[in-house]
Amino acid sequence: MKPLDPRLIRHTRAIRRLLAGSVAVGIASAACVLIQAVMLADIIASAAMDGARISDLRTPLAALGGVTVARATLNWAGQEFAQRSAATLTVELRRALLRRIVALGPRWAGQQRAGEVTTLAGAGIDGLREYAANYLPKLMLAVIAPATMLVWLATADVVSAATVAITLPLIPLFMALVGWHTERMTKRRWRALAVLSGHFLDVVAGLPTLKVFGRAKAQAEAVRRTTGDYRTATMATLRIAFLSSLVLELLATISVALVAVSVGLRLVDGGMDLRTGLAILIVTPEAYLPLRAVGAQFHASMDGLTAAEDVFAVLEAPARPAGTAMAPDPARTSIAVTGVRVRYADRPVDALRCPDVTIGAGRITAVVGPSGAGKTTLLQVLAGLVAPDAGSVVVGARDLADVDPAQWRAQLGYLAQQPGLFAGTVADNLRLGDHAGGEDGLTERAWLAQAAADEVVAELPDGAATLVGEGGVSLSVGQRQRLALARVFARDARLLLLDEPTSALGAATERRVLAAVRRHAAGRTVVVATHRPAVVAIADDVVVLSAAASDPARSAPHVTESDTSAVATPSNSPAVTLGDMAVGRAAVERVGTGEPAAERVGTGEPAAERVGTGEPAAERLEWALAMSMAPVHGGERRQ
Repeated sequence: MKPLDPRLIRHTRAIRRLLAGSVAVGIASAACVLIQAVMLADIIASAAMDGARISDLRTPLAALGGVTVARATLNWAGQEFAQRSAATLTVELRRALLRRIVALGPRWAGQQRAGEVTTLAGAGIDGLREYAANYLPKLMLAVIAPATMLVWLATADVVSAATVAITLPLIPLFMALVGWHTERMTKRRWRALAVLSGHFLDVVAGLPTLKVFGRAKAQAEAVRRTTGDYRTATMATLRIAFLSSLVLELLATISVALVAVSVGLRLVDGGMDLRTGLAILIVTPEAYLPLRAVGAQFHASMDGLTAAEDVFAVLEAPARPAGTAMAPDPARTSIAVTGVRVRYADRPVDALRCPDVTIGAGRITAVVGPSGAGKTTLLQVLAGLVAPDAGSVVVGARDLADVDPAQWRAQLGYLAQQPGLFAGTVADNLRLGDHAGGEDGLTERAWLAQAAADEVVAELPDGAATLVGEGGVSLSVGQRQRLALARVFARDARLLLLDEPTSALGAATERRVLAAVRRHAAGRTVVVATHRPAVVAIADDVVVLSAAASDPARSAPHVTESDTSAVATPSNSPAVTLGDMAVGRAAVERVGTGEPAAERVGTGEPAAERVGTGEPAAERLEWALAMSMAPVHGGERRQ
């Protein structure tokens, strides 16, 4: 592990300012030490050898006091500057890390443990503050001060300079030996902390499930065991730190003693005058002091240096180069998806194999397909969060890969399948939209009403000022979904990407929300992934996704017909007939009436018998509906 990682200089500007300031302070401090040593030796020698009185030494004493104050001021200014630079460094590095995580996208994030990434962005980067504020300035001083003292010693006494030159390198040599061993121990400690944090976060998140299945005590034992590993690694690191400090202090003490013995013997036999001898004895410990200080701070900064390795691994992970072209208006320009395929590293088949489709500007397009067909992945591709492994997404005449991602996302409103709410008030979560309140003067209350979230807020003890926990733990899934949808409405987005927006809503609430989506879609392009027939019913177009051909268990049903007007389908795909389409349309028209499903479609027969298959009725109705309510993409018309 390098004392100064060049990657820090590349990724942060604060470290460059800190290095420049530390060098300037180090040079000034070394000069003050030499001046102070010479003046103090002269004052003592004048009083001891020349019989000078206090009145005779007022000017030298005043000058010595001024140099002492200057040295103290430099130390204070250097520490203050280092603390401020360290704070800026951690902010810059954390911002760079978060930006890189966003650039790497969900594909990369899905392969990481949330607890470990959180620890890295929090405690890991905070550990670098100790490194930047204390270790790095002392490292610069350890380079400048000993060299300056050695040059002065060479002009004053060659023997003392040679002794210091021989013994001085022993300290960094032993520091390196100790550091190699400490590095292994610190990495072990950091890994134990990362595992502990990730495990604890996973246990807390899944505690209800663990309680239901009676596994909470077993996980508590696992946390206790991981905590014990972390404690053992910490104590082992502390033992090494204490022993290394002892070794460095012993080396410095012996080295200074060798110089002192040499100077003392020559003072006795008259080979050296008192002024020079005193100055050498004052300067010599100052040559070793910065190295001892670096050794003392080294162990305190090891946590930050170890975490920095992981930070740089993320910062230097390969990612698709960001585009720079101006983003077109997706509400006025169609989006062509051509040959898009996405495959994750841990999956043997494609996560998304999208047919060639065109998403019309200003239209509502429903994306349907079986679970795992890639509906969410398609929305992430459209949002620029996932780069396709093959194919392209063209907005107007521009490939989405060439468009500035910040400009593109500024026009998006994205509702995730599991919407994220953050610790804070309901109003705080709503204001995450860039244009809360809307340009048309609508208030937050109006946005809440549109998403049928006003009922949710009315039931809360403090209304919109009610605090919700991380992830909205105090709210139901449906309540979180409506609040997140209100947040999307509050964002004046030109392209809305909605992932299962009504999956947790009842029929009556769903009708109200979908009516609001339809109204809000005026002048905007909307792409919605869904399994719900009522959602498909409001769509202008439907895109049908099917599972990978190598995964027939997930293959989606396709529309067929006995005559010449049908959508061509693979031979292994289950069929949906025009009779099913009628059934699906009837189901939508009667949804929410409270009648039994069989009566809603006008028959008392089981739905499976009506469609001529044993497949789940709900799935077949959804696909029938997708075919009957809107134009279909995903196949070619037979001639």
